[in-house]
Amino acid sequence: MDVARMQVIGLCRFSYPALGGFQIEHDSPEARAAFLYDPVRMDERFATFATMTLPALRAQTDPDFTLAIVVGDAMPEALLTRLLDLVQDMPQAVVIPRAPGRHRQVMQEVINTVRQESPLPSLQFRMDDDDAVGVTFMERLRAAAGGIAPLLAQHRYVGIDFNQGHIARISPKGIHAKPTTETLWTPALGMAVAPGASRGIMNFSHAKLARVMPVLTLPGEDIMLRGHNQFNDSRQKDGVKPVRLPLLDEAGEAAFRRLYNIDADHVRAHFAKGA
Repeated sequence: MDVARMQVIGLCRFSYPALGGFQIEHDSPEARAAFLYDPVRMDERFATFATMTLPALRAQTDPDFTLAIVVGDAMPEALLTRLLDLVQDMPQAVVIPRAPGRHRQVMQEVINTVRQESPLPSLQFRMDDDDAVGVTFMERLRAAAGGIAPLLAQHRYVGIDFNQGHIARISPKGIHAKPTTETLWTPALGMAVAPGASRGIMNFSHAKLARVMPVLTLPGEDIMLRGHNQFNDSRQKDGVKPVRLPLLDEAGEAAFRRLYNIDADHVRAHFAKGA
């Protein structure tokens, strides 16, 4: 199976006001949009996207992928311009506006919009706008698909889970992080989707993936980076325990530059200029 010819598609919701798809619900799309576009929240989202998510994607050892960034069609013009400016030098990125709609249905349509006709499976991944992946993620994803060619021939969907990496947050001091190993977390979770299959990675609950398809779990290499911040959807409910993330020392900062192309000096400079 010629994995080099497989299309790799990533999907990132950048504050898209979906109907469903959030653990915290709102009374209307307008109420959700007001929450999502709150200036304090948006400053935080742009900070994580600019200093964590995008640097890791720009430095991929295999740059042959498409990143569909889904935004609301009523996103304020200033925010949309700010986003477009961030990705204007990234040929893999495609910003796709959509009206509020049912979450899984809209995401399925977006992925199918960018998916090319091919006799080969597509390799799909999803990420939030405060997450990142190791710089070898695309390369490792293709290699993993090549190693399970018989499974891909037998199943319409096969999960590929890189379960080792870090939890991290950024601050004016730099990067706060700790190692983690977690199965079926969203960052660095991929899926091989058979040609002609109508559904994709956004049509399945990531935590329940192994209930409905084979999943290959690949430990031993730091590839997953889960961002933590005060606006994490999964951390808004009562009773969620805070995660203690120590500030990285010089050696830790060097490791983050090597693993994720995330530079603590860039993080500190971002906060210093208030961008």
